[in-house]
Amino acid sequence: MQVEKFTPKIVAFCCNWCSYAGADLAGTGRMQYPENVKIIRVPCSCRVNPSFILRAFQRGADGVIICGCHPGDCHYTSGNYFARRRMTLLFGMLDFLGIERARTRVEWVSAAEGARFASVMNDFVQKVAALGPNRRLGDLRCRDSKEVEK
Repeated sequence: MQVEKFTPKIVAFCCNWCSYAGADLAGTGRMQYPENVKIIRVPCSCRVNPSFILRAFQRGADGVIICGCHPGDCHYTSGNYFARRRMTLLFGMLDFLGIERARTRVEWVSAAEGARFASVMNDFVQKVAALGPNRRLGDLRCRDSKEVEK
């Protein structure tokens, strides 16, 4: 019997102005980061509603990362400060739900930091892979029939 290696599903919410451009720079610079990171482009990190993160976990994500501009460099003046406050509250709610803290992360990555973007994604994927699959909040309707039978 062959054991399949666990590959986590990662959702990355990236700010259009900085982090998404950093991801683009990582790609054009041929910097390697896992292909299982699915990037969702948002206008600003403050536009990431906590329900988006809960929904991502419900739909089968094993980890969620929010990337935005460095504090003080936001295109919308103070959007990343609002995001940081909102995510701090969300982390408390995730603890209450029993979702490991290491499955969610907030990072500040500028447009010029392609190497940093790749490094952050590699590190995050590695840490989530060590935790194993997210079984706490997943919706059974979103899983493969083979997974449900286990």
